[in-house]
Amino acid sequence: MPRVRKLTPSRLRQMVLRERRRLFESDPIVQGVEDPEKVSADEVDADGLADTLEKDIDHLKALKIHEKKIVRKLRRIQEAKKRLKRRLLKKL
Repeated sequence: MPRVRKLTPSRLRQMVLRERRRLFESDPIVQGVEDPEKVSADEVDADGLADTLEKDIDHLKALKIHEKKIVRKLRRIQEAKKRLKRRLLKKL
């Protein structure tokens, strides 16, 4: 299990710079290719990506269901706040 570390501003800066370096290393224009059409692309079979796409869709559905539950709870909380606010204002 990986160690959990706090996300400090300096650590975040390091992560962003590392990711920026990684992106620039894979950029064909930075590597000196004048015409991006001449860059060879890595081809992947569709069946290899189908499982990940299916997992993403299933996860999206699960998140939508979770979102609906949270929105219902939020509405109940907001209604309770309104009732309490009205009750407090009546007592004043």
